[in-house]
Amino acid sequence: MKFVNARIYRSGSGFIKGSFETEGDRFGRISFGSDKGVDSNFAGNIDLSGKCVIPGLIDIHIHGCAGSDVSDGSKDGIKSMSGFLASRGITSFVPTTMSLPLDSLHNISDTVNACVSEPDPKGARILGIHMEGPFISPNKKGSQNGKYLCKPDIESFRELYDYGRGLIKIIDVAPEMPGAEEFIREASKMCRVSIAHTEADYTEAIHGFLAGASHVTHLYNAMPPMLHRNPGVIGAAADHSFVTAELICDGIHVHPSAVRAAYKLFSGRICLVSDALRCMGMPDGLYELSGQNIYKKEGAAFLEDETLAGSAADLLYCLKKAIEFGIDINDAIDSATVVPARFLGEDDILGSVDTGKYADFIVCDDDLTPEMVYIGAMPV
Repeated sequence: MKFVNARIYRSGSGFIKGSFETEGDRFGRISFGSDKGVDSNFAGNIDLSGKCVIPGLIDIHIHGCAGSDVSDGSKDGIKSMSGFLASRGITSFVPTTMSLPLDSLHNISDTVNACVSEPDPKGARILGIHMEGPFISPNKKGSQNGKYLCKPDIESFRELYDYGRGLIKIIDVAPEMPGAEEFIREASKMCRVSIAHTEADYTEAIHGFLAGASHVTHLYNAMPPMLHRNPGVIGAAADHSFVTAELICDGIHVHPSAVRAAYKLFSGRICLVSDALRCMGMPDGLYELSGQNIYKKEGAAFLEDETLAGSAADLLYCLKKAIEFGIDINDAIDSATVVPARFLGEDDILGSVDTGKYADFIVCDDDLTPEMVYIGAMPV
């Protein structure tokens, strides 16, 4: 197929008039400038009438949506998530677990592997598993179930990693915990290590990054604030150019001013994430999270004690919110596409409209509202 009369998003350049072809499930030739010479009557052409084309969004931290949760260990549930996300322009995601018993994590690995082996052609791609816990601080557990938390244990993690046949792509850890530095050193040889749910000060965080951590889970949330005499994890991460930082930009988890500050501190290194729960895409009411009751009300999710849990927003909503808060549209799009792809090491096949990459893209209007979503060149 050939798509003509498009405004194609290019990282660093913005939207450029052009056309592009697809070959199988990949992008083929991409042309910029005038469509002069293109036969507009050719049946294989799809005229986009000046609509915007952006890469499919990539969510590297999402627990659930549409009534399903990764931690349920249900194949039908994960496939339901995949289909719902695709409809919202999220064409790839990393299913994210909560702190759970070992046998539950084994079951989730089996289930996700089964979904990867039998992908839904109209569903979002599954890129692996993000383990949020159990190697985190009980004093910064947030909505994690405290009874499942434990100290960093590299042998337990190695068993999980081997059991999942390399499916785990991100493991979270609090670097101040006993044994954390050695854990990070070894785990970083297997997957990405992210600092999360932590009380670490600046020095402890620095040790974590030097040991091999390269990411921060939901910046600002479940960690000490950045103070001028104790900059903590945030300052340590900002000081290391190889560290990327997640940001939940739902308008609830992080103040708009702090969103703008994060984009300045971490220029080109922000990964927008949803951290969404099963209540995303569902009406207000009572839901479940890792054996705990959560309540969705007025666009947010809370535990019974009013602790803010994950979000009830999808990544597209977070992307639009970032722009609303004053983030340059180019930076916002990058942080939901090419930056997470690069962090995962998947930027050779995902994250931008480029020849040879998977043809995952969104046709949208100027405010990024999707009109069509394509995964592997096929409409969703």
